[in-house]
Amino acid sequence: MKVNQITDKIINAAIDVHKTLGPGLLESLYEEALCYELGQRELNVVAQQTLKVPYKDIVLKGKFRLDLVVEDRVIIELKNVERILPIHEAQILTYMKITNKKIGLILNFNAPLMKDGIKRMILCVSVV
Repeated sequence: MKVNQITDKIINAAIDVHKTLGPGLLESLYEEALCYELGQRELNVVAQQTLKVPYKDIVLKGKFRLDLVVEDRVIIELKNVERILPIHEAQILTYMKITNKKIGLILNFNAPLMKDGIKRMILCVSVV
């Protein structure tokens, strides 16, 4: 499946979740509902994937979790905030760099309309 097909299914699933639940709930509830919807669309999703962080020649002891990884290609960062900020974009770009994933989606379920709470991120690799 092409990455655009995957992200289209993710976005449609997020819209369905938002239409059903509305804004203002805990991120964990949106995560559970979105996992259900993605499964209904026959997408492989991993929730709360633990990620080790490399630093120079070591791996840092602290770990963090990715909200969702879909089809081992798309990182989803779930938010329930007033608006998506540059720090949220920087956060997912860092996750994408560490995991070598080229596509990420920030899904802010606090938007009045879900289409206004979606930010697609693409990791560009510069060539020197």
